[in-house]
Amino acid sequence: MDFMQAIENRHSVRDYTDKKIDKDIVLELQKEIDRCNDEGGLHIQLVTDEPEAFGGIMAHYGKFNNVKNYIALIGKKSPELEEKIGYYGEELALRAQQLGLNTCWVALTFSKGKSRCEIDKGEKLICVLSLGYGRTQGLPHKSKSLLDLCKAEGEMPDWFKRGMDAALLAPTATNQQKFLITLSGKRVSAKSTGGFYSKVDLGIVKKHFEVGAGTENFSWE
Repeated sequence: MDFMQAIENRHSVRDYTDKKIDKDIVLELQKEIDRCNDEGGLHIQLVTDEPEAFGGIMAHYGKFNNVKNYIALIGKKSPELEEKIGYYGEELALRAQQLGLNTCWVALTFSKGKSRCEIDKGEKLICVLSLGYGRTQGLPHKSKSLLDLCKAEGEMPDWFKRGMDAALLAPTATNQQKFLITLSGKRVSAKSTGGFYSKVDLGIVKKHFEVGAGTENFSWE
C-alpha cells in the first residue's frame, strides 16, 4: 500500500496479540527510524520485547493491553521539537502500517521511567508509539467537517482538497482536531488553535496534508 492507503487504513490500536515482530520487519523499521533521525536531527528509538513501560496503572487507565513494543520519540529540546516529533513519528506510524503492524500515539498513559530507551543530556522523550499486531484494526475517529478546518482564497484546487481529506484522518490528542490550514495561491500555512500536545498534532497533520496534496503542488508558509 502507498502512504495514502496507509492513512485510510490506519486507526489507533491499544490491544495487541503476543505475536513477535518478524526480524526483517524490525530491520526495515530501524532503517526508516535511522533515516528520520538523520533528516530531522532526532534520537527516535525502537524498543522491542519490553513490557515494563506499559505494565503499570497508567497503561491500564489508558486501556492498553499487551504492549511489548514501542517507538520512543526523542530529540534535543528546542521550540521545534514537538512538531518535528509529530511529523516524523507519523511517518513511522504509516510505515509500520505498510509493514502490517498497528500503532497508537501515547503521551501520558505509559511509564517514562521504566521505558528502555536512552535519553541523552539536553534531550526529551515527548511521547511514544505503541507497536505490534492488534487484536483488531481499530475504528475510524469522528471528524469535523472540512470547512471547519481550512480557509482558502478563491476556489479550492483538487490537490488542496486531497490534502485536507488526508489531514482530516490525522490522529490528534483526544481527537480534538484543533488546527487550521489556510491556502493563498500555492502557499499553505498550518497552525494550531490550542489544546494538549497541539504542536505534536500539528506535525502529524502536516505530514498527512503533504501525502494527500503532493509536495510538488505547494510550499509551506
